[in-house]
Amino acid sequence: MAFECNIDARGKAYRLKYGIYGIISGLIVSGVLVLANVELWMAWLVPAGLVGGGAFAVFEGWSGWCAARALGFWTPI
Repeated sequence: MAFECNIDARGKAYRLKYGIYGIISGLIVSGVLVLANVELWMAWLVPAGLVGGGAFAVFEGWSGWCAARALGFWTPI
């Protein structure tokens, strides 16, 4: 499966920037949960989603491929 570039340089930069923000915020939320000694497993879904989504956005920015555009949706950036 080959990923064709379907976003321009502005879209790549946007996805890369907000992907990094997602990863950083996920790590911060993880740190807060560790310091608060939260053991409820569902609470860990939030930082896992932030880090996972951020990592996917970084991948999109790095590769130039957008999943939403590949599915036929129009994205403004």
